[in-house]
Amino acid sequence: MKIIVLVKEVPDTYGDRVLNLETGLADREAGDAVIDEIGERAMEVALSYADKNPGTEVVAVSMSREAATSSVRKALAMGAASAVHVVDDALVGADLGLTAEVLAAAISRTGFDLVIAGNQSTDGSGGVMSSMLAELLDVPGMSQLNSVDLAEGSVSGERSIDGGTMTVSADLPAVISITEALPDARFPNFKGVMAAKKKPLEVLSLADLGVVAEDPTASRAIMTAIAEKPPRAAGVKIVDEGDAGTQLADFLIQNRLA
Repeated sequence: MKIIVLVKEVPDTYGDRVLNLETGLADREAGDAVIDEIGERAMEVALSYADKNPGTEVVAVSMSREAATSSVRKALAMGAASAVHVVDDALVGADLGLTAEVLAAAISRTGFDLVIAGNQSTDGSGGVMSSMLAELLDVPGMSQLNSVDLAEGSVSGERSIDGGTMTVSADLPAVISITEALPDARFPNFKGVMAAKKKPLEVLSLADLGVVAEDPTASRAIMTAIAEKPPRAAGVKIVDEGDAGTQLADFLIQNRLA
């Protein structure tokens, strides 16, 4: 079985995030960058299955800047057998549609039985990538899984719904996304770090994948305005002199909170 795991380099959530007011994009040079935690959990799902099922091949796929090679190699150090890194200047600021097209092309080129993604990245927070990939790859898609049961030829799991849980299943090939209910990822050990240096890491461009970034026939998001987050204003302090309730009600009404 070949399992593709999508990994993404994102700004470290423990650091400050800076918006470039000229491009409207996050300044990825302004702080530390890490593999998104939900992507690491997705990798753990694949590796846990591979540990118990010899012959399973786990491949990390990432669309990111050239400087993200170290993050891709971390996926190899965790235990992935190989990696595919899509790098192209035309992908800077790519929207969800273009990102899905590129990842689908890379996945199709690599071949797969199962694609595992995180449910939502910490930078874009789109939350729809797995569904878009399932559509483009023309395979079943199951999103937001809190558990994963992978067998030869099928995958199943549970997702939360209003008032309970739902059990879903699909035959392979398929695409799934997982939530933070799945276990934390393993830490790469020294042996894994050293082995990662010798594992295959294929770097692809848009030309290699046959994808055109500026396709006039494709739906693309456009940026209409850029604004910096306003500084936090001082709060309103209400002193109770017998009319605190009235003051609070007036505040809620004035700010359209009531």
